[in-house]
Amino acid sequence: MSLQQYKKKRNFADTPEPEGKAKASGKTDKLIFTVQRHHASHLHYDFRLELNGTLKSWAVPKGPSLNPADRRLAMMVEDHPISYATFEGDIPEGNYGAGHVDVWDHGTYEPVDEDGNVITQAAFAKALKAGSIKFRMKGRKLKGEFALVDMHKGDRSWLLIKHKDKYATDEPYNSEDHAKKSSLAYTAARREKSVVKKK
Repeated sequence: MSLQQYKKKRNFADTPEPEGKAKASGKTDKLIFTVQRHHASHLHYDFRLELNGTLKSWAVPKGPSLNPADRRLAMMVEDHPISYATFEGDIPEGNYGAGHVDVWDHGTYEPVDEDGNVITQAAFAKALKAGSIKFRMKGRKLKGEFALVDMHKGDRSWLLIKHKDKYATDEPYNSEDHAKKSSLAYTAARREKSVVKKK
């Protein structure tokens, strides 16, 4: 996949974001996902799925939900490099997407068909092009099956929906309630502190 649009929007001499390259995906590699909390001009969550060497990306204004009754608007944006999955930091004022970025959740996922069977990246890419994908997430916060469905409005608007399974909830779900102390930097510091205590 091309990262031309991603690179065109950014001045890498003035932003800490990774320039990155599309990577060749191994057939047996586990596919990764990341959800980044992006406090730009408007707070939103960037939902990214690895596919064929890049991160397919959607901006989700209200963040993901584990409640199947919620249908979160997700605006498809340009592909991002795989190296963006762990990016945290401040994008300087004057740059595209200026603001603070933290990793809200990350892990691996499996692309699945209508019956929940794991499918190939090629089949998943075909489903994406058709406007309806399903996937099983294995993250710290997001677990179980989800779907992304194109609303076919011509403005790249999709819906992010949680499927009913053992990980779903009937309670109201606000991503912000689960944002505190979720960054990779915080997690690493906490792990290091724990190791020091054990010594």
